[in-house]
Amino acid sequence: MYKYIFGPVASRRFGMSLGIDLSPDKKRCNFDCIYCELEPAKPIDVYENAPRIDEIFEEVKKAINEFDFDVLTVTSNGEPTLYPYLDELMDKLKTLNKKLLILSNSSTIYKKDIQETLKKFDIVKLSLDSVDEKTFKKIDRPSKTISLQNIINGMIEFRKVYKGELVIEILVVKGINDKEDEFKKLNEVLTSINPDRVDISTIDRPPAYKVEGVSIERLFELAENIKNQNIFIPTREKIDYKIENLTKEELLNTLKKRPFSDSDVQNILDEHTERIFNDLMKENLLEEVWVGGIKFYKAYV
Repeated sequence: MYKYIFGPVASRRFGMSLGIDLSPDKKRCNFDCIYCELEPAKPIDVYENAPRIDEIFEEVKKAINEFDFDVLTVTSNGEPTLYPYLDELMDKLKTLNKKLLILSNSSTIYKKDIQETLKKFDIVKLSLDSVDEKTFKKIDRPSKTISLQNIINGMIEFRKVYKGELVIEILVVKGINDKEDEFKKLNEVLTSINPDRVDISTIDRPPAYKVEGVSIERLFELAENIKNQNIFIPTREKIDYKIENLTKEELLNTLKKRPFSDSDVQNILDEHTERIFNDLMKENLLEEVWVGGIKFYKAYV
């Protein structure tokens, strides 16, 4: 029986993941996001009564001998970068020679010591639900000590020094950050950050507050405002949104501006466009790029 380990679980975003929960006993977070699956709780800035590094590490060593997985994921019932011994824990985890991922809400990314710690991960996933201060506070309900501009500046600076895979996640809430203008502003900031991948998702578990997600089709519509990024929209099944009747030149031009994920090819191309896509593959006009366990196809520029 494990206290800090959960899974492995099949993640649509990162493959088979074995999780490390740095706060298994209760929620410890400096956000109180309206879409969070955990119970509402007042945001905190300091992690008290933190578990010992050795206690966590011993469980991890035991679990990696028991389970098969693609990535070892550091997370928390809250925000994992609040764990005060994260840097020392990372030094120990690095000795295991496993791919390491952290799921963070981005709140501390402007801090230089946190950046140095996150540089040790193979994949860093940071949340950015809005670049508008009012909308950000409405969705993420942060501690009063947190500044959205500090987060954005921190992401830009972190990208300059981080050599691993940087994934930015946007979670869309109906009626709050689901407008075209919101995504046009996000596009400007994402261009400055230059992540390896942008995940766009919505609520798919019971949330803490009475809010709703949007349709998968709406996510694809909003994604059209994000330019020149590897965009991944998790889907479980075929959807109504379609890219239809593109010519060879149109599809090539599209793939230069926005690479398609493997999921896109399976779910949103009509039969005609999928045949064109397969022809481009046979002609070696497309290259495959893996980002965080997701395969993308893009046209050679």
